[in-house]
This record gives sequence, structure tokens and C-alpha cells, in this order.
Amino acid sequence: MRNKKAFLYLLPSLIIIILFQIYPVFKVLAMSFYTKFDYIKDIVYKRGLDNYAYVLKDPEFYLALKNTFLYVIISVPLSIGIALIFALILNSNIKFKNFFRTIYFIPFVTSTVAISVVWKWIFSRDMGLANILIGLIGISPQAYLSNSNLTLPLLILLNVWKGLGYKIIIILAGLQTIDDKYYNAAMIDGANKFQRFKSITVPLLSPIIYFLAITSVIGGFKIFDEVFVFYDQKPGPLQSGLTIVYYVFNKFYMNWQFAIASSAAFVLFIIILIFTLIQLFAGKKKVHY
Repeated sequence: MRNKKAFLYLLPSLIIIILFQIYPVFKVLAMSFYTKFDYIKDIVYKRGLDNYAYVLKDPEFYLALKNTFLYVIISVPLSIGIALIFALILNSNIKFKNFFRTIYFIPFVTSTVAISVVWKWIFSRDMGLANILIGLIGISPQAYLSNSNLTLPLLILLNVWKGLGYKIIIILAGLQTIDDKYYNAAMIDGANKFQRFKSITVPLLSPIIYFLAITSVIGGFKIFDEVFVFYDQKPGPLQSGLTIVYYVFNKFYMNWQFAIASSAAFVLFIIILIFTLIQLFAGKKKVHY
């Protein structure tokens, strides 16, 4: 009887998950095989692998893949590393700890679109804050958003800053579960701060770091909003901001190539799944529970 009541309490959430998360995955998979169909009437005349062949031969898809991989490879370790440093500082006996925790967490709960609009103004060529600051030391205004070499660095900087507060809070929670007796024992043995950090803090924080790595990689592969707002609904100068999700968006909404967009989306799903499985496999050997 108790199990039935628990199921009834969970039923609304299960319905929402099935309708808006599980069903769309299977629908996208099915649509990715449509080669001849009537989208309005939802009639499929022919199925095949043509859409996957198109995507895997499309130079734009490989450019999107390259940009996304570079973004993930750089931003994930950078964001976790910076968050770890700040968390260690906030975990020490400094003044106004609660104030700094709140300040760092505000960007995470702020809309990505709102943050992107503000950052777009900061790096604007005309009256942008960045150009005002460098103008004080005699440097001429720079066209940050028109420079293709700065697209990924700006996106990485934005997302590291935005996600910093969340990662700091999670790492802080992990730091506060480490018993001081481990540090005291290490100090008696003559271990310095770096040795204590390397041999105690990092191993005991590994489950937290592992969790953040998985969620950050998944989030990194789904980057889209920042590019869309930063570059006025375009994938950056010379397509330097073209990501896999932007590629899917472009095919679906701009070109109305629904089946091709679905196949690209499912390829992205497979990529994320592979990376997650690799991390899960690696975590069994490296994570200390």
C-alpha cells in the first residue's frame, strides 16, 4: 500500500519526464531516419540512413564538432580548477565568507540570456566597458566580437564565470565533510600544505570533482544561448562560434531540414553518452569513495 502511495506521489513527475524528456529522444531517433516525409501531415514515405550520411560528410558539422570539443576541453578543467582554488580560500578563516559565497553564486541563478546581453555590452566596440578600461591606458578600441580568434576565449570566459558559484558551493560542501583529524595526522608526520592538499584534499574531494566533471562536460556540449545572443543570432565571425547545438538549431529552424537536424541531434546524444561512459569507467579507478 505504501509503495502505491509513493508511486502516486511520483506519477506527476514521471509523466512530465516521459513526455518532455524520454519521448522526445525516441521521436528524434525515429525522425532521423526520415528521408521522404510530409511534416505537416506526419506521413513518412521513405526511411533510410541518408541523413546520417549527409551529416557525417558536412564540413559545417565537423567545424561545429571542432569548436565544441575545444570549448569543452578548455572550459571544463579550467572552471573546476578555478572553483577549487576559490573554494579553498572561502573554506579558510577569512572575513565575509557568506558575503563572497552569495556574490559568486548570483551569476549561476541569473538568466543566461540576461548575462549574455550584459557581456555583449561589455565587449562592444562602441562604449563597451572593456574598451573604456583599456582606453584609460591609451589603447585604441578593439572589435572583440568581430575577431574570430576571440570567439572561443570569450565564450569560455563567460561560462567559467557564470558557473563558478555553483561549482564553488558544491566543492565547499565536500571540503566541509573532510574531518580535521586527517590534516592533523599529516601535520604530525611533517606534511606541508601542498602535500596535505595532494594526499588528503584531492583524493577525498574526488567524488565531488568527478560529479562536476560529468555535469560540466554534458553542459559544455550543449552550449548555444551565449552564441545566439552574443552574435545576433549568428554563429560568430567566420562561424567561429558554430557549435553542435547551433548546427542543429540552424538546420531545424533556419533551413527547415528537420530530419537532418534530428540526425545531428542524435549524433550529439551519442557523443555525450560516450564521454559520460568513459568518465564513469575512469571514475571507478580514480575516485575514492
